[in-house]
Amino acid sequence: MIRIGIIGMSAGNAHPYSWSSIINGRFDGSEISRVGYPAVAAYLTANRDTLGIPGATVTHVWCQERAISESIAQSSGIATIVERLEDMVGQVDAVILGRDDPENHVAMAKPFIDAGIPIFIDKPLAYSREDLAWFADQVQKGRFVMSCSSMRYANECRVAKQELAALGEIELITAVGKKDWKKYGIHLLEAVFAVMGDVKPLSVQHIGALDREIVHVQTVEGPDIMLHLFNSISGTFQVSFFGSNHWKLVDIRNSYSMFRDNLIEFVRSVEDGAPRLRFEDTYSLINVIIAANESRLQDGKRMLLS
Repeated sequence: MIRIGIIGMSAGNAHPYSWSSIINGRFDGSEISRVGYPAVAAYLTANRDTLGIPGATVTHVWCQERAISESIAQSSGIATIVERLEDMVGQVDAVILGRDDPENHVAMAKPFIDAGIPIFIDKPLAYSREDLAWFADQVQKGRFVMSCSSMRYANECRVAKQELAALGEIELITAVGKKDWKKYGIHLLEAVFAVMGDVKPLSVQHIGALDREIVHVQTVEGPDIMLHLFNSISGTFQVSFFGSNHWKLVDIRNSYSMFRDNLIEFVRSVEDGAPRLRFEDTYSLINVIIAANESRLQDGKRMLLS
């Protein structure tokens, strides 16, 4: 049995609750709703019959506040609360860093990477070139680092990939979502590139503004990609693929399914002893995320990607 420690939690991100519940196969819906995540309680309830991942259990939890740790432990059946995240070293076989504030990822991941403990890091992995280079260096040294948006494993994207050939030559891809580029741009990128496979980004240009972010990605011998993230809109994540023969709208709604498949892939990776997701793919998309922010800071300058 793989013993997993989970580290949370950042504001507005319920992943420590939902992911622990998906792995352990149990949850307290009233507690999850009480702390402000009724939608999470709803999708866990709707999928109760598929909860639990064989061969793994979340045994330890740490949050910056003891009360949050106690709440997650109560909700998901986690046996041990540690006072310092470093206390998990030697007690767990793998770690999930469930915070989505990338500026804290290096410091929080370092004790486990140094100890050779496999780690999955919530999206986005990094938001600075220095942090991305640090993670790349650790991977180069043979450390187990896995990170992505669960959108990579969305069923809706897998269906689109299956039907992609019927669209003809893909000329344009548009993607729309709510919230900000820093934390949610990676969702749109994972959705697009999970479907498109080996298409390589060539350049990126941020042509919007904060809270109304529009990013144009040029690809190598491939389609133009337009990404839109607006804080004030409602709706789900949507991606449209426009081909020479047909077009297809992908409306991504099943959060539970993508989370579960993502966690299964992490557990399988730990069992295999190496990430099943290539770090090169994660690096490429985080490079786009960082370059788009650099473009915004330089008044929309187009940034070439090495």
